[in-house]
Amino acid sequence: MIELEGVPELIDPVMVAAFEGWNDAGDAASTAVAHLDREWKGEVFAALDAEDYYDFQVNRPTVFMEAGVRKITWPTTRLSVVRVGGDKPRDLVLVRGIEPSMRWRSFCNELLGFAHELGVELVVILGALLGDTPHTRPVPISGTTSDPDLAHRMDLEETKYEGPTGIVGVLQEACTHAGVPAVSLWAAVPHYVSQPPNPKATLALLNRLEDLLDLRIPLGELPEDTRAWQVGVDQLAAEDSEVAEYVQTLEEARDTAELPEASGEAIAREFERYLRRRDVNPPGGHATADGGEGGSYLRDNPSGRTRPPKPPRPGNEDEDSSED
Repeated sequence: MIELEGVPELIDPVMVAAFEGWNDAGDAASTAVAHLDREWKGEVFAALDAEDYYDFQVNRPTVFMEAGVRKITWPTTRLSVVRVGGDKPRDLVLVRGIEPSMRWRSFCNELLGFAHELGVELVVILGALLGDTPHTRPVPISGTTSDPDLAHRMDLEETKYEGPTGIVGVLQEACTHAGVPAVSLWAAVPHYVSQPPNPKATLALLNRLEDLLDLRIPLGELPEDTRAWQVGVDQLAAEDSEVAEYVQTLEEARDTAELPEASGEAIAREFERYLRRRDVNPPGGHATADGGEGGSYLRDNPSGRTRPPKPPRPGNEDEDSSED
């Protein structure tokens, strides 16, 4: 039995989880949970034993100095809790870590043990995959569940995916078998600019999470980072005529496919999000999932700004085996 000390009784708790690795293209999903933890000042109350689930030759520990003393941080999965204020306060149990190297069923059972003890009512798992999507358009977000009733109530798709899966798919299935309602939200990241970070995909996941849970998420510097990322990728794409041509091909395919979806329902969702934020964000502080225009230039990383790899010619791409 799991014993929790120092964790107060939670209000309508929802568990939100993300894992670095195969299911985290551009680090978009893990960065989203880290953003929630930072903005709402999460308090860590538990960490899984790294010895049980990780191969340290794959996920190595790191050494750091603290007050002149060398210390080691071991790769693991940590749980924290945050209180979301407002008219209807509620608690989020945040799960952030690395996809385990082994014993996935035990890993999921341990997380479900925490969910049971904390009275979690819903589990939301965030993921990101590489896809044939242009960086100039809103980030596609798909929401899936194995529960037909939940799919109907929350405007989600019933999962039909078959193929290789990661810890996101395994945890969602474990929740289903345990009778815990579970949803996964997936962001599609352009495969030709897959290196992290991808603040645009992170912002899109948070926007969808807002809609799903009917809450307001403080965005902090994320809108500015999204605009800077957009400008930077635009510049890099413009430097290579083949990349620019390929992006245009993706844009045309995307616009044609989504033309019927410019519906009143989509407009209503965006307007509801605006109403939730209008009293908490100053003018100009909001960016939708498409990242908007303008903003500062993309900041160089320590190793220097790199050009995205040239994409394959349209029609010759390999099938993406990532999970929908």
